[in-house]
Amino acid sequence: MRRFKRFGLFIFAIVFIPLVMISLLQEKLIFLPTQLPQDYEYSFNREFDEFFLRSEDGAQLNALHFKAEKPKGLILYFHGNAGDLSRWGLITSKLVDFGYDVLVMDYRSYGKSTGRLSERTLYSDAEMFFEHALKSYDEEQIIVYGRSLGASIATNLTSKNQPHKLILETPFYNLEDVAKERFPLLPINQLLRYKMESNEFIQNVKIPIRIFHGTADRVVSYESGKRLYDAIPLSDKKLYTIEEGGHNNLDEFEAYWEALRSELK
Repeated sequence: MRRFKRFGLFIFAIVFIPLVMISLLQEKLIFLPTQLPQDYEYSFNREFDEFFLRSEDGAQLNALHFKAEKPKGLILYFHGNAGDLSRWGLITSKLVDFGYDVLVMDYRSYGKSTGRLSERTLYSDAEMFFEHALKSYDEEQIIVYGRSLGASIATNLTSKNQPHKLILETPFYNLEDVAKERFPLLPINQLLRYKMESNEFIQNVKIPIRIFHGTADRVVSYESGKRLYDAIPLSDKKLYTIEEGGHNNLDEFEAYWEALRSELK
């Protein structure tokens, strides 16, 4: 009987603890922001402007605008779920070498940005930055680029607008798909407040779609990205498979740069 009770407690623990974590702490599991002081000074080896946009509810959103010498257009970039612009600025500034200006913003609670996170505000803030970009660029000059969690934000944005192209790096099918891979025995669909249903958004995207995904991705599986690709109803789509590529190291593979070069030429 004692052994049976111990076994019951063990089963209870391995089921109950993850349930509590997902139910109460899911925002901390999904979003991993780092903060910066408001007087932090960015330093990059490419020309850039720093600015803020204020949302309707008063949130101040920090952004960086990298400048090409003779820009062909703008890459509007939505970054992943961790870090802040001191890191993402280093990553996105490399895209200037393809002849594009690059605009990247920090989500609420990331870096110098303020405001409360929610799925709704992620999408509305992205729309605000797209409208800001339209003041200086024609819609067909804008490429929307989303990485990981930012890929879902980018897909939602382009489902309602008509920029030139949508590029997704290491995207997921939807957030429930990722959570089920991590916690296959739990009722994820009942617990998850953030849905980020890229598979639904992508049905309404009317522009060319390009996906980059590595086969050794341990954060968002290649299978999840492939499911999203298969869900695209458009014929103008392409999946670039980076063999042995992980979640955060695709830029270490020449195949990634060759593919990106062909898309941004």
